[in-house]
Amino acid sequence: MYFTMFLSSVGFTIVITSIWPYLKKIDKSADASFLGWVVAAYSLGQMVASPLFGLWSNHRPRQEPLVCSLFINVSANIYYAYVSLPSSHKKIHMLLARTFVGIGAGNVAVVRSYVAGATSLKERTCAMANMSACQALGFILGPALQAALSFIGETGVTVNVIQLQVNMYTAPALLAACFGIINILLVILVLREHCVDDHGNHIRAINYTSEEQVDVAPEAEGDIDQIAVFTSNVLFFVILFIFAVFETISTPLSMDMFAWTRKEAVLYNGIILAAIGFESILVFVVVKVVSARVGDRPLLLGGLILIFVGFFILLPWGNQYPKIQWADIQNNTGLAPTQPSNTSLEPTGCPYKQAWCLFTPVIHLAQYITSDILIGVGYPTCNVMSYTLYSKILGPKPQGVYMGWLTASGSGARTLGPVFVSQVYTILGPRWAFSVICGIVLVAIVFLSAMYKRLVAFSIRHGRIEERHD
Repeated sequence: MYFTMFLSSVGFTIVITSIWPYLKKIDKSADASFLGWVVAAYSLGQMVASPLFGLWSNHRPRQEPLVCSLFINVSANIYYAYVSLPSSHKKIHMLLARTFVGIGAGNVAVVRSYVAGATSLKERTCAMANMSACQALGFILGPALQAALSFIGETGVTVNVIQLQVNMYTAPALLAACFGIINILLVILVLREHCVDDHGNHIRAINYTSEEQVDVAPEAEGDIDQIAVFTSNVLFFVILFIFAVFETISTPLSMDMFAWTRKEAVLYNGIILAAIGFESILVFVVVKVVSARVGDRPLLLGGLILIFVGFFILLPWGNQYPKIQWADIQNNTGLAPTQPSNTSLEPTGCPYKQAWCLFTPVIHLAQYITSDILIGVGYPTCNVMSYTLYSKILGPKPQGVYMGWLTASGSGARTLGPVFVSQVYTILGPRWAFSVICGIVLVAIVFLSAMYKRLVAFSIRHGRIEERHD
């Protein structure tokens, strides 16, 4: 399950920094607003599929939904590698390919429900942190592999027999498809069902039985605090929304503010995201130690505060302005268009069509890096604490469907986040985009503070395990 989460993370991040330049290369009519839809398509597919795969895993062996989802993922990555082949509507094909990759990623709900069911309450935070560390390792290797594959170049090589162009944009998707095939083999050959209760005692696997059949009387079993469940879903939505905004805007923002070319943006952002992933692994190691001493809720609150500070730093200040991309005007006067493969002639800077470029101060590289570091600590802390708390709140009942809803909540955030930021950023600029994000994080901090006392484990709520004060 750890390895499945790792490969799922690699499969997503391995193309994230190159989607924007790839989209611009295959279809010049695509703009930053459409980029938001392409990035969001992954999450929309995951949002629809997660509850379904979660429900499937509650009633049948988990191998079935896992193999099905991985097969969809492999097929979708191959589709992504071919989106430049059709003669028209190439950007629509990219949108569909990313949607199907997202549907395949719905297996995250199955992975989380399995880990929750296979660990005792004491083991849960450590196991969830390990799973997040594997996810972060994938987060490191994905952008790092993309950065390494960027040296293939935009032209690359063409395999005429299967009409496949292997370049810096398609190679990562093909590599992700290979990872998916390895994952399918591991799930079939290695995975075995295992289930324990909150105290760690082995129990019969419950995913063969419906939730209605295993429910017992409330006096004996106890009920789930639905308000705490709702609160956890809302907080998880906000956390994923924030990071979806961050990962979507990083490439366009860096190209606009630092006048990077497409190739430079893919390479440098790949390195930055890999560094954030490495930072995240260190955070997960620390989280496992600190949560045992102070508890899960203070870490969640602290992570949100760090995210707020990170986005506040990104606000543009001063009287220095970004380089304007006037080269587009020359191209529109009838001169020969710039060849995408010739980076020396590629127009760089903030496009004049984005009116805010003319009056919004530049965001400096130091601001960008500092923000990356803070968000790189705050996001993984919030991420692991939010679904660790959620799994504890749910207790011993089958968690497939509930984890499906949590994943769907996060996927909804990853759907709306890119669309929101691409629209606001394109029309109003970074000052408005990041100000709104700061406001959303502040609301989440207030909401968490108000619901703080309800976010306790099922066994603690029903008096089976004594609460540690945090």
